[in-house]
Amino acid sequence: MASKLKPFTNLRRYKPSPLNQNRSLSSNPTSQSNYRKQTSLANLLQRHGFPPSSLRHFLSRNTFLSNSDLSETEASLSILLSLKLPQKQLVSLINDCPNVLRPNFLRKWKLPLSGTISSSAIKTVLEHSSRFGINPDKFHECTNVLKGLGFCDSTVSKVLEAFPNVLALNEVEIHRKVEFLIGIDVPNVERFFHVFPEILGISIDSKLKPLLDEFIRIGFSKEEIKKEIFREPRVLGLELGELSRCLELIKSLKCREVIKDEILKEGLFRAGFEVKVRVDCLCRHGLIRREAFKVVWKEPRVVLYEVDEVEKKVEFLTKRMGFHVKCLADVPEYLGVNFQKQIVPRYDVVEYLWLRGGIGCDVGLKGLIKPSMKRFYNLYVKPYPECERIFGKRREDARVRKQRHPAGLWKLMKPPSHVTTEEDVVNMKSFVESLA
Repeated sequence: MASKLKPFTNLRRYKPSPLNQNRSLSSNPTSQSNYRKQTSLANLLQRHGFPPSSLRHFLSRNTFLSNSDLSETEASLSILLSLKLPQKQLVSLINDCPNVLRPNFLRKWKLPLSGTISSSAIKTVLEHSSRFGINPDKFHECTNVLKGLGFCDSTVSKVLEAFPNVLALNEVEIHRKVEFLIGIDVPNVERFFHVFPEILGISIDSKLKPLLDEFIRIGFSKEEIKKEIFREPRVLGLELGELSRCLELIKSLKCREVIKDEILKEGLFRAGFEVKVRVDCLCRHGLIRREAFKVVWKEPRVVLYEVDEVEKKVEFLTKRMGFHVKCLADVPEYLGVNFQKQIVPRYDVVEYLWLRGGIGCDVGLKGLIKPSMKRFYNLYVKPYPECERIFGKRREDARVRKQRHPAGLWKLMKPPSHVTTEEDVVNMKSFVESLA
C-alpha cells in the first residue's frame, strides 16, 4: 500500500548555500564572459612564457588588461616578438612594466625600435618611456646626437641600456660631457662612454671638477690621474671623499706584508679604487657602509679576490648556508678563504653530519671557517670514514705534504759517476798483471 506523503511544515525561507551561490554566479552571462576572458588572457600570457604561478597575482594587480580587448593585447605581444626580445626579457618587461601592453603604446614604438640597438636597450627604453611618458621623437633626437659624435651601434645600445635618462638630456648637455672628457685628455671618448655611460648623469661643476681637485690634493699628479681614468673610467664615479677614506683604510691595515704588497702592486690609486669596488659589492648585498669598511679592514684578502668571487661567496652564505649577511661583520675571515677548496667542502661535511645526527650542536659560521685545516679534519672528517669522500682531496693533500722534498731532488743529491778513460783501463790491466 502506497504511503501518503505529508506536507512540509514550519518551513524556513530558503537561503542558497555557498555552492548554490557559485552556481548562480556562473549562470550569470556577464560573470561567465569575464571568467572566459581572464582564462583566455592567462593562456595568452602563458603561451608567451609567463610563469603560471604568478599569473593570478599579476592579473589582479593589472585589471586594465581584463577590461581591454584581448585582440589588442595579442597585437601588443606580437609587436614585442617582432622586436626580437628574448622570452626571458619579454616576461621581465611585462612583469616590471605592464603598461607596455596598453593599447596604442607599442604601435608608435615599433618602427623607431626596429633599428640596430640591442634587445637589452630596447627593453630599457620601453620601460623608461612607459614610466616617464617619453615619445619616439625624443628617442630619435638622442640617438642622432650619439651617432653624430661617431659612436657605433654597440656604444649607443650600451648608453641606452645603462643610462636611459639620456633620453631626457638635450644635445648641449651631452656635448658638454664630451668636451669635458676631451679637456682632461681622455684619448678615446667612445670607449669611455661604452664602459661608463653613467657619467652623462654626473654634474660637471658640482661633482667632476671637485673630484679631480681632490685627487690632486691627495698627492696624485695629473699624469697619474689621466692614466687611471683611461684605465678605469668608473673612477669618475667616486663620491667626494670616498677615495681618501679608502686610502686611509689601506694605510691602517694590520696584515702580513706580503698581502699588503699584493694589494699595492698596481699603485696606491688603483688599490683605493679596488677597496671602493669591494665595499660597494658588500653594500649591495645588505651591509651598511660602515660595516662593509670594517669587514674589508679586518679581512684585506677580500681585495685580492675578483668581485664575482666575492659575490659568489656572499650568495652561498645567504642562500645555501642560510646565514644573514650581517654575520660577515663577526666572521670576515669567510671572505678571505678559498671558495672551492675550503668553504664548499667544509660546509658539505657539516651539513652531512647534521642531517644524520652526527653533530649535536650548531657549528655556526665561526666554527666552520676559523679552525685550521688539520683541526677541522680531525674534528669532523677523521672520525667518520664516509666524510672522507665528501671532504674531497684531503687524502691527496696529505700525501703531497708528506713529500717534503720536491720530486726528483734525489737526482741532485746523487754523487756524479766517474767516467772511465782508456788510461784508467791500461793502468787497471797493469795492476792486475802485477798481481799474477
